[in-house]
Amino acid sequence: QVQLVESGGGLVQAGGSLRLSCAASGSIFSRVVMDWYRQAPGKQRNLVASITTSGSTTYTASVKGRFTISRDNAKNTVYLQMDRLKPEDTAVYYCRAGPGSGIYYWGEGTLVTVSS
Repeated sequence: QVQLVESGGGLVQAGGSLRLSCAASGSIFSRVVMDWYRQAPGKQRNLVASITTSGSTTYTASVKGRFTISRDNAKNTVYLQMDRLKPEDTAVYYCRAGPGSGIYYWGEGTLVTVSS
């Protein structure tokens, strides 16, 4: 069983920065892709960034150049550094791990609110 716990969300002014963390329990962390998703009020959940086991990263276009995903396999933790935040970045941010044995695991999310 894998459990994911996000932290680091909060209220920030536009142009500011936050760093999200997602700590994983279980033994699969170093063997799976880690993703950050976000869900704005009334909208669907969308992929923000991914990082493979070898450290390759991808980003959705709207965050390229502003967000950085990284992972520390020794700490079973994935991070999302978010800089130059915009009001449209306001959302609940979720981390996802997997697939492990065909299963994706989700955290419960952390709320990021960017004020204008």
